[in-house]
Amino acid sequence: MPRGRIDAQPAYVLHTRPYRETSLLVEAFSRDYGRVALLARGARRPHSTLRGLIMAFQPLELSWSGKGEVLTLMKAEWQGGQPLLSGLPLFCGYYLNELLLRLLPREDAHPRLFEQYWRILRRLGQTARQEMAESGLRSFERALLSELGYGLTLDRDHLGQPIAAAAHYRYEIERGPVFAPTRDAAQPTLIGQSLLDMACDDYANAVTRSEAKQLMRRLLAYYLEGAELHSRTLFI
Repeated sequence: MPRGRIDAQPAYVLHTRPYRETSLLVEAFSRDYGRVALLARGARRPHSTLRGLIMAFQPLELSWSGKGEVLTLMKAEWQGGQPLLSGLPLFCGYYLNELLLRLLPREDAHPRLFEQYWRILRRLGQTARQEMAESGLRSFERALLSELGYGLTLDRDHLGQPIAAAAHYRYEIERGPVFAPTRDAAQPTLIGQSLLDMACDDYANAVTRSEAKQLMRRLLAYYLEGAELHSRTLFI
């Protein structure tokens, strides 16, 4: 993390918690500096210029300074254009933020993932349709794993052979799709077409959405090392 002051950095608030009597500790996702921890001094005071601005899912420009692990938030400016989330889109937003908090290392820039995050928040703000929300979540999950170095192989099997749309495959972590000549309830399989759809970020097919959800849930559980996601409990 560069030392000194950073000005007008595009960012989103992922999480806040009270600090002492009047301040907030803020976890933010910034475009050029990744996930950063910020101390918003006095942000809970009634007349603070930061009060009311430190909100999740809203596009901000943040300025901060400092040298330690927790930097000092100096200024926040709302950029507008993002509707407030409610209902299903709000729960989806909590889920996205928790994934970033759990999996994204601090001070590791991911500008492409930042762009993807911005796009899905825009989508969630425009529609509450479940199929659209699920499509956006699957695209973001895949982008997140790719940014972390865990990219999925979806168009070829573990031997390098093209995926056959009508065939069934087991997806083995760190190997990829493995052809499954017979279906076994103890080892979930995906139809090849679902893998090919995922490779194109096409979730129009209900079967693809269902199978992609189960696959991503299993992969994320592995990389989260079994840690429970609180946002998933909210869904339930």
